[in-house]
Amino acid sequence: MAQLALNRFKTETIVLTTSEQTIYTAPTGYTGIVLYAHVTNYASDATTVTISHVRSSTTTEIIIEAQVLVNDAYITLDGKLVLPTNDSIKGSAGANSTLKVLLSVLETAN
Repeated sequence: MAQLALNRFKTETIVLTTSEQTIYTAPTGYTGIVLYAHVTNYASDATTVTISHVRSSTTTEIIIEAQVLVNDAYITLDGKLVLPTNDSIKGSAGANSTLKVLLSVLETAN
């Protein structure tokens, strides 16, 4: 069996829609540590963002409908968030295709 890399740095990006989308899921054999989470509004109108942590059937909101101004950014996470295998970060926007998410993650082997 091949050994897992001890540490991997990843950057996840996604354009949010009004439907909840998975931004990142910690893969099998790894714990993901979210180091940075950033949302940018590149549209001509302000809109909102909701970001959640999901473990099994439990969803915990990190932010709910936070206002993101035009041509501005919102830091959605103040500190680190540890995601054991299969935990996810999900998000949605108040308007389609106006918000971009940038997530920086350190994956470390279990």
